[in-house]
Amino acid sequence: MQDKGGSMIVKDLMTKDVVTVSPVMSVHDLAELLIEKDISGAPVVDEDGKLVGIVQEESIIFHDKKVHLPTFINLSMGFLTLGIHRLEEEIKKVTAIKIADIMQKEPLVVSPQMPIEDLATLMVEKRVYYFPVVENEKLVGVVTKKDIVRSIAQE
Repeated sequence: MQDKGGSMIVKDLMTKDVVTVSPVMSVHDLAELLIEKDISGAPVVDEDGKLVGIVQEESIIFHDKKVHLPTFINLSMGFLTLGIHRLEEEIKKVTAIKIADIMQKEPLVVSPQMPIEDLATLMVEKRVYYFPVVENEKLVGVVTKKDIVRSIAQE
């Protein structure tokens, strides 16, 4: 299905059967879920099903407490150039226990009616490649750069 102009819209290629997670899920369980489902992230929804954030595999990389000390020091030195606030965020990720501790709150969301060209532009401009798709304040899917690549491959 395409919009009236003939170009594809988000609804045409988004993943509708979305794996969601709870903010109280452990980071360990999240890591297992991402591997099991072969996904790069998931929307975080509260007990009422409301979108409260997203979590991506990059967010759990720093959670591994078994990082070698020299590696962590090198990473930390790099973080110092990012500023104290960012360093504090990264330290929280290292010591996080629950998804709520590492999730991105208030993520950018897109409409199912957004043209794919606009989505691609947004991805490039914001350097964000994972978007919850929301309609009438309800999560109806997710769209990622993989979805765009897949649609190009099918043309």
